[in-house]
Amino acid sequence: MRDHIKGGALTEVTFFLLLALHQPRHGYAVMQFIQKKTNGRLTLGAGTLYGALRVLAEKGWIAPWGEQNGAKRAYLITEAGREAARQERQRLIQLAAVADEIMGGNI
Repeated sequence: MRDHIKGGALTEVTFFLLLALHQPRHGYAVMQFIQKKTNGRLTLGAGTLYGALRVLAEKGWIAPWGEQNGAKRAYLITEAGREAARQERQRLIQLAAVADEIMGGNI
């Protein structure tokens, strides 16, 4: 994953994963959340999802949550993950402001 917390952009998938995990969810629920919130534009395969969850856990942006029932492992965003999501949200707001300035805001 090419995500950076200092000045760089998060991938759209990473941003949606962090948003999804503002409440505890297991993998399949995360996939459903992302598909619903993007109106089906983003759909994740199991390999992509679980690889991304592993990387986010290694970065300390998410952590396992609650009792783990066999294959169903739930995750929750950490404070470091919340900060990464806040920074990405701010970057997107600034990006949209520049686009509005240039394009007139009447898209």
